[in-house]
Amino acid sequence: MSQFTNLESEADKAAEQWLRDNGHRFNPDLHSSGDFEETALDVGLEFYELLKDMQSRTRLSVVAGMYHEWDKQLHQWMVDQMSGWCSGEKFEEAVWKTTLTDLADLVEPLGWTIRSELFFNQLKACRLVVNVYKHGNGDSLTQLKRKHPEYLHNPVDEWVGESCFKDLSHKHLSISEEQFQAFSDAIVSFWRDIPQDIYDHESAVMPEWLCKALGGSGNTASQQQGGRNR
Repeated sequence: MSQFTNLESEADKAAEQWLRDNGHRFNPDLHSSGDFEETALDVGLEFYELLKDMQSRTRLSVVAGMYHEWDKQLHQWMVDQMSGWCSGEKFEEAVWKTTLTDLADLVEPLGWTIRSELFFNQLKACRLVVNVYKHGNGDSLTQLKRKHPEYLHNPVDEWVGESCFKDLSHKHLSISEEQFQAFSDAIVSFWRDIPQDIYDHESAVMPEWLCKALGGSGNTASQQQGGRNR
């Protein structure tokens, strides 16, 4: 992201370059003294907007990659941790379909009150941002408007002095450097807090979503494991 640290300077250089490339075309009989300066200013502003757009899309692309990698590692962790209780295609298929809320159902009986952690809502917001970035308008955009409108920015709002909330679309998705860092910190905090091992935890309970997927009823993990071993 360091290439986007001096956007104003880059825009000024683009304007200066345009003047150097086009100064020979100045004709005092046809042009006023400020014509070329105004055009150069427009060129600089256009270049600045292009860089801002590229910066935003680069941030979103990095966040998407970061989130998807975390998501894959999380589901693999769940498969590895729960493989002592059950195994098979249905089991893995069910685990890889889980959401962060499903994970909470798994780990909260162990004492990890994940829903109360700040990073929990940050990660849920990150999922919506990534879905809107990837898929455009849809249910995730509707949820983002309702729950986290701070990730949608419409420049028209600044011009008219009021929010055009109903007109927001995937085109207005944008994250600041601070929001980018917050997503990164949420992932780091998640991995720092996650339990080391749930396989033989005495309070572990097979979550309802997994029981339904396997066609069974809810029991403690140790009961499920014992039944399988017998």
